[in-house]
Amino acid sequence: MAYTNSSLVSYTKLSPNHSGQRTHSIDRITPHCVVGQLTAESICGCFTSPSREASCNYGIGKDGKIALCVEEKNRSWCSSSSANDQRAVTIECASDLNAPYAMTTAVYNSLVKLCTDICKRNGKKKLLWLEDKNKTLNYSPKSDEMVLTVHRWFANKSCPGDWLYSRLGDLASKVTVALGGSSSDSAGSVLYRVRKSWSDAKSQKGAFNNLDNAKKCADSNAGYSVFDESGKVVYTGKQTGSGSSTGSFLVQVTATDLNIRKGPGTNYAKTGKYTGKGVFTITEVKSGTGSTAGWGKLKSGAGWISLDYAKRL
Repeated sequence: MAYTNSSLVSYTKLSPNHSGQRTHSIDRITPHCVVGQLTAESICGCFTSPSREASCNYGIGKDGKIALCVEEKNRSWCSSSSANDQRAVTIECASDLNAPYAMTTAVYNSLVKLCTDICKRNGKKKLLWLEDKNKTLNYSPKSDEMVLTVHRWFANKSCPGDWLYSRLGDLASKVTVALGGSSSDSAGSVLYRVRKSWSDAKSQKGAFNNLDNAKKCADSNAGYSVFDESGKVVYTGKQTGSGSSTGSFLVQVTATDLNIRKGPGTNYAKTGKYTGKGVFTITEVKSGTGSTAGWGKLKSGAGWISLDYAKRL
């Protein structure tokens, strides 16, 4: 197919860091947080040196300005996954330096517009956020569908940050509506929002298509409940205290390089050790930066792991 670049671009600085033309057609978009309130020009500047061994297709500066770093026809080096980057348009977005890596309204609005443009030019009529890693990576998009993926699925990172991660359902909905579809087309189900109260939108921890995932989030955050789209409480979290819960349970880890940290959050130092694959006992769960599902304390005393990468047994 003939690839094109977005007409929304107002600055171009092409990076040498790419693998040449894609081996797969575009059917994914992967937004990232660049971890810094950078300009579009500065985002491109991050990827000009070959020694950097990283790049993205587009960058969105803190004022919403859009830059082209790697042409859409080429595979960028952005998501710690060759398979994903071969089929995804990758977008680095200016964000705060610290979790939850919030973005300006201008950045988010430009992201909606850019995703809409990418979908249009690639013949897509809807953008899907399926939320679950395995479901998404095993899903074969229809010819008119584009799918959202995230960096944290391919590496032990919090990218794109909880601020944007919690809004991916909203992003998919806005883009799908802009493409002429209905908001329900973006997920195929209701969005369950995790908040302290329905009126307190700023407290929202996430919006989930899967009710079980929403419940898990509420359980990891004291004082939070799950609300349906009408504002009705459908589940109240089990936690008590300041963002922690106790009671042992088993989890299965399939990653070989899941970091163990000294405390419940990416703001705590790594211990330098990994869990490896296996089944582990968690004795306590706390909410913390860099994990939607919360942080689990290992019974061994080795430290804490992100439950985003562990399956409860």
